[in-house]
Amino acid sequence: MSETAAQPPGAVAPLMVNVQYIKDLSFEVPGAPVIYSTLKAAPRVDINLDVQARRIQDGQDVFEVTLAIRAEATDPTATNGSSGARVFLAELSYGGVFTLHGVPENTVEPILLVECPRILFPFARGILSDVTRDGGFPPVLLQPIDFLALWQSRRQPGGDLPPA
Repeated sequence: MSETAAQPPGAVAPLMVNVQYIKDLSFEVPGAPVIYSTLKAAPRVDINLDVQARRIQDGQDVFEVTLAIRAEATDPTATNGSSGARVFLAELSYGGVFTLHGVPENTVEPILLVECPRILFPFARGILSDVTRDGGFPPVLLQPIDFLALWQSRRQPGGDLPPA
């Protein structure tokens, strides 16, 4: 089956990726260079991930979707408090601009908060892995994210809904 048979000539894909980009990237090692010689065990890495979407211009079906990822590593063997000393902090805001064509209104939100993050995630995952490795630590390898479950949990009563 050829591509032309799969999609009629002149048809426009319902979801188009216009561009992907690093919106913001920060990597801090507050204890450098001492931390590299004093760290006795692999750091504990806590991950926080958020998905945000916004219409770029009123009246158009062009949206920016952003994955905000924060990876904070602490020394599990530190003696100065129960939370441990910060080893590194990586913050990545990875965005994409998407155009929707002929998409029913009731499916816009799940496309923006489920499908678009699925497209962006592998690239953001690679950037975070590279920056932590290049920072002198084992690479942070994010496990796959179930964006559908994340979106559904945010829609539940009492869920963590973002401000409108």
